[in-house]
Amino acid sequence: MEHRRLGRLGRENSALIFGGAALVEVGEEEADRAISLALEAGVDHFDTAADYGDSELHYGRWMAEIRDDIFLSTKTGERDKGVARRQIEASLERLRVDRVDRVDLIQLHAVCELEDLDRATRAGGSLEAALKAREEGLVGAAGAVGITGHGREATATHLEALRRYPFDTVLTPWNYVLSTDEGYRRDFEALVEEMGHQDAGLMTIKTVSRRNWPEGNLLEGQRRATWYEPFEEQEYVDAAVSYRARARGDHGHRPGRDVGLIGTMIEAEKRRMPPEEAERVLSRAPDYSSPFISVPF
Repeated sequence: MEHRRLGRLGRENSALIFGGAALVEVGEEEADRAISLALEAGVDHFDTAADYGDSELHYGRWMAEIRDDIFLSTKTGERDKGVARRQIEASLERLRVDRVDRVDLIQLHAVCELEDLDRATRAGGSLEAALKAREEGLVGAAGAVGITGHGREATATHLEALRRYPFDTVLTPWNYVLSTDEGYRRDFEALVEEMGHQDAGLMTIKTVSRRNWPEGNLLEGQRRATWYEPFEEQEYVDAAVSYRARARGDHGHRPGRDVGLIGTMIEAEKRRMPPEEAERVLSRAPDYSSPFISVPF
């Protein structure tokens, strides 16, 4: 498993990040099996969020065994300082970490548009809650605060976020088909350049997104738990992971919201191909389009 430096935090973490979103719809046995698989593959960055179902509880069962060996991050999707603070405290309890173990990174979750950013960074907003938690030692020695989001405006919004506050990490969408959108690529490249200046840690999502589900409710009744249709053929997953790895400054990427994708993503990390070959494979992938044509929330 490749490891990469997470910006100025200096931590060398696995390029594949285990995302708690994959555990939203699974029970204890399946969650434990997925976590064990990831650990055996060398994954040591575990990310989750307060609103990812029971994922924090699933992680919590493992903390006594693995906490010293992993980088642990969670998120608050609240925008009010007081409510966000209570959510952060609840996350620490669910994760079974205390003021000694804590988490390594708290992120402002799903900041996708400027309106979201305004609410999060205003006086009395959730950024203040995250910074207060860091000041009080609820975040580990690195004291990291990050920001995440998805959607067509995410990269531009995250660039503006870095102008307002020097976030330690940014989790933002990137894949081959998004790179073919001139406007999106321009926003992403501007974000990457600024992150390089600030030495912030870049992480990406939507690596294996193929398109929106072509039929039915995007949130219900699909064969995968993801709200978008992912690549499932190993060739395309390999190519998507390899293409993502070419992004300048990219620390790591997170699988989608389906536990069944984890094994495929682990295999793809073992089967890296040159970026040029990955681009050729993806350029001929059928039915490949942005997942942000229709976002169901």
